Amino acid sequence: MAYRDNTKVVHIGNKVIGGGNPIMIQSMTNTPTEDVEATVAQILALEAAGCDIVRCTVPTQEAADAIKKIKERIHIPLVADIHFDYKMAIAAMENGADKIRINPGNIGSNDRIEAVVKTAKERNIPIRVGVNSGSLEKNLVEKYGGVTAEGLVESALDKVRIIEDFDYDNLVISIKSSNVMLCVDAHKKLAEKTNYPLHVGITEAGTLYGGNIKSSIGLGIILNEGIGDTIRVSLSGDPTEEIRTAKMILKTLGLRKGGIEVVSCPTCGRTKIDLIGLANQVEKMVQEFPLDIKVAVMGCAVNGPGEAKEADIGIAGGVGEGLLIKRGEIVKKVPEAELINTLREELVHWND
Repeated sequence: MAYRDNTKVVHIGNKVIGGGNPIMIQSMTNTPTEDVEATVAQILALEAAGCDIVRCTVPTQEAADAIKKIKERIHIPLVADIHFDYKMAIAAMENGADKIRINPGNIGSNDRIEAVVKTAKERNIPIRVGVNSGSLEKNLVEKYGGVTAEGLVESALDKVRIIEDFDYDNLVISIKSSNVMLCVDAHKKLAEKTNYPLHVGITEAGTLYGGNIKSSIGLGIILNEGIGDTIRVSLSGDPTEEIRTAKMILKTLGLRKGGIEVVSCPTCGRTKIDLIGLANQVEKMVQEFPLDIKVAVMGCAVNGPGEAKEADIGIAGGVGEGLLIKRGEIVKKVPEAELINTLREELVHWND
């Protein structure tokens, strides 16, 4: 069985993770949390893109107070991200945060950690214990001769034990690094030593281009090992792009169904239409349809029908005209300018 099938079940607002439940997609707002209107607008956009859980930074009392107002207008669980001030963790929970993310090593004395755990326990709010390779303790760096997978795992489990010592185990663990293979190794090692659910991601992955590649490789390997209960693709860009990539990773690995998958050919000298533009239009257009099917976009009428056999429906370009194809069979020819609308009409009436 996969590691994730045996992890502890944790409730985050109206979502459930662990114990073999579906892997949740998470993102983080990049608006000032104090700006309720901007933050709510971004969260609603993330919801529409398919985000399951959202995280907001809570550096100030004003941000903590905003949590309550934000929660009234969104529909997915909200995680409060806390860095150093334990009072903000307590305030966020008092204002309705569904989960908090802390690094106990940054919170301060055991008294402060105990105060946070006490509030979480009273409200049965899960705590995500987060450890980042960039903030690995000096003694562990020295012990292992640098930032290593072993060091990250030891650091995370040390933090977990601190909270367990206060008789609380409603926990999720995350260990992140921008070094892809180090991150993979750390997750494999951690999965051998604990049964808490794991939040998985490649931190500081980079831009839309580089970050997508690094995240896809790292998350792909980790998830394929059966590890990971929630995931985030960390990108320097629009957070909704994180959701699109995360969904594609999960679908490619067979870990999530639903939503239209678009396949398209790489173009060649036979291509007589703007296939790249057409494929991008189709990919954007199909997002409005909650269908679990495959759509093909092919560049020529020569190989298009054959190459689209594995797709439920597809279009192929010709010279000024195109083909509508269903399961490899040509259904009809239409003018090139009508290809997109013809495909859209088929999708509208797919289940009729």
